[in-house]
Amino acid sequence: MSKLLRSGAVISAMTMISRVLGLVRDLVFASYFQIGGVTDAFFAAFRIPNLLRRLVAEGAFSLAFVPVLVEYKETKSKQALHDLLDHVAGMLAAILLAISIIGVVAAPIVMFIFTPGFETKADARPELAVELLRITFPYIFFISLSALAGGILNTFQRFAVPAFTPVLLNVVLLISIIWVSPHFAEPIKAVAWGVLLGGVVQLGFQIPALYQIGMIPKFKFKPGHPGVKHVLKLMTPALFGSSVAQVNLLLNTLIASFLTVGSMSWLYYSDRFVELPLAIIGVAIGTVILPKLSGDHANKNPLQFSSTLDSAIRLALMVGIPAMLGLMLLAKPIMSFALDNGVNGWHDVEMSRMSLMTYSLGLPAFILVKVLAPGFYSRQDTKTPVKIGIISVISNIVLSGLIVYPWYTLGFIGPHAGLALATALAGYINAGMLFYQLRKKNIYQFDAERKAIWVKDFFRLIVALAVMMLFVWWLNPADNWWQNAGFSTKILRLIALVIVAVGSYFGMLFLLGVRRQGLV
Repeated sequence: MSKLLRSGAVISAMTMISRVLGLVRDLVFASYFQIGGVTDAFFAAFRIPNLLRRLVAEGAFSLAFVPVLVEYKETKSKQALHDLLDHVAGMLAAILLAISIIGVVAAPIVMFIFTPGFETKADARPELAVELLRITFPYIFFISLSALAGGILNTFQRFAVPAFTPVLLNVVLLISIIWVSPHFAEPIKAVAWGVLLGGVVQLGFQIPALYQIGMIPKFKFKPGHPGVKHVLKLMTPALFGSSVAQVNLLLNTLIASFLTVGSMSWLYYSDRFVELPLAIIGVAIGTVILPKLSGDHANKNPLQFSSTLDSAIRLALMVGIPAMLGLMLLAKPIMSFALDNGVNGWHDVEMSRMSLMTYSLGLPAFILVKVLAPGFYSRQDTKTPVKIGIISVISNIVLSGLIVYPWYTLGFIGPHAGLALATALAGYINAGMLFYQLRKKNIYQFDAERKAIWVKDFFRLIVALAVMMLFVWWLNPADNWWQNAGFSTKILRLIALVIVAVGSYFGMLFLLGVRRQGLV
């Protein structure tokens, strides 16, 4: 299990670099573009291909492809393994090319389907959103092939390169924002072109690593290939089940298009700060345990399978819960530092703070979904997560109506935050049902020894959280300080608060006897 922790640490470190640079990118973006119709148009145009990337590539495809690839690697010849890679790559490229062409040609229809509210508001920019979507849509082709390369490298325990790859998108976007956008009549279009170029660069970056392990695919197209048929069979239900959170966010995009202009941008910035710990914790753990669980299942080792899953769940909660509380406690300082920059003002800080707090509430659930879902996909069971995913999406729709409609119609401030709250609650429904099914099917075995460990860790967690919250509450200045302080002063104070929060929490865990080997 120490190997699992080391691999997770590598991915977390690379992801941390990417997410911190992504944060810098968003801060720079907020300094160049005022929240309004233009930014709403860009975030809508970027979210659609980005959603398809997570659905097709990082979601359904990776979760269907990696277990089959591991099975071929463990049980079949090297020639059969290469044959599988060649034909899966050819199949994926053909599907992606067709999707990209359709997306570019039908951009007005696609944008209307996902953001119908743009047409009802005078200060929205629906025509700009369509232009930006036509530029960004082919991004899915390149970034999905990049995900294919990443899945191969992860299977061969080469975690660092695919984990570092997203850094390159942020570099390209920063260049587009700072140096290229001033030369465009519509500066936001430069950022859209940066998205497309970023996909190309990420794919190219991984090719040398594939060459080193001798696994560059040759792109053969044969839908009847047994391995391809098996991947497609697993992938079809996984398209939905693996990306429920993304589907819920897309529903938020649709509903937010009817709310006040700026709602989509406020939700975007809130989501970005929730995505930071989600990627560092949830995605990192999920990426590492998927091939590990697939190997345990292929080798018919249910006890080791259950042990791997148990360690991943405990690690996810021990890090995810304090991350949730930290984001909720520091929501206003974070958004003050991010958005109160002379281009956007305190109103944007208040609005995005509200949605950050409600999004953050669901962070432990989002992380658990990333950890629990591989428990099914590693066993090539894609039907159970999709059934649960359908219930989760329906729950999100119902909760959005129950929360947002009265919030909006009664004229309360910040109905967009209700969308975030609905997504958070739907996340707990998703995670809870996944956990229930793992226990019901005896996939996740919970004996007396594990129960004793959980009880002990629970009390340690409560004490450490209380200490962390006390320190943050004591050292966090009043709201008017954050409104009046300069940028450099804000960032120094925020960094200090984060260090205090992390240090007090893990320091208390250490004093209570929690060690690295006690987690994994």
